[in-house]
Amino acid sequence: MLLVNDSEERWRFPLMTTLIILGCCVVFWWEQRLGDAGLTRAFREWGFVPADARAALDHRDKLALRHSVATLFTCQFLHSGWLHIIGNLWALWIFGDNVEDRLGRFLYLGFYLFCGMAAAVAQGLASGGASVLPMVGASGAIAGVMGAYLIWCWRSRVTLLVPIIIIPLPVKVPAVLYLLVWIGWQWLAAGAASSRSVNLGGVAWWAHIGGFTCGVLAAFLIRPLSEREAKLS
Repeated sequence: MLLVNDSEERWRFPLMTTLIILGCCVVFWWEQRLGDAGLTRAFREWGFVPADARAALDHRDKLALRHSVATLFTCQFLHSGWLHIIGNLWALWIFGDNVEDRLGRFLYLGFYLFCGMAAAVAQGLASGGASVLPMVGASGAIAGVMGAYLIWCWRSRVTLLVPIIIIPLPVKVPAVLYLLVWIGWQWLAAGAASSRSVNLGGVAWWAHIGGFTCGVLAAFLIRPLSEREAKLS
C-alpha cells in the first residue's frame, strides 16, 4: 500500500518541514559523491552507534560522549538509499505540515529533533548498547510527527493506493486506523526481530516505536495552536 495524501488542510506553507526535507536531500546528494568506502566511513562517523555511546559512558570519556550526542542529531539527516529517503520524506511531507501548524515553526523543529533523538536512544537501549551498526535515517523523528498527528488530527483520512489484483486503486481510510496499524506492525516486527524468529533486515523498529511514543506524549502535554494563532505566529 502506497500512502498518497491526507485530508487535513494545512493553514500555511510548511516552511520548517520543507527546510528539513531540503536538508536531508542536500546531505543525500553529498552521500552520493562519497563512493562506497566513503559512505561507510560517513555512516560510521556521523551515524549513531549504540556501542560507542555505551563505551563513552562506561569510560567517562567526555569527548567521545559529546560526539555520540552529536550523532543523535546528525544521524537523522543520513539515509542509506533512494527508497529509504523517498519513503521517509514523503511521509514527512504528508504528516509534517499539519503538526507544524499546531506547534509553530520553531517549536516544531525542536520537537522533530527531540523525537529523533528519543528514537535513537530507544533503539540503543533495545540493543542493550551492544550494537555496532550505525543508525541512520529520519524515520524515528517522522514517527514522532505521526504520533502527534494521531492525537491532533484524528478526524483526518488518508488515501492509500491498494493493489486490487494487479490494479492499484485509491482507498480512503481513517488516519487513526492507518497509524494504529502502522505502529502495531512496528511492535510485531520489533518482537520478531528481538526473538530472532525472523530476519526483517536492518530496520530500527524500536526507533520507530520510541519516536512515535515520544510524539504521542508530547501531543498530550503541549497545547496545540489554533488556526488563528498559527497564522499570526
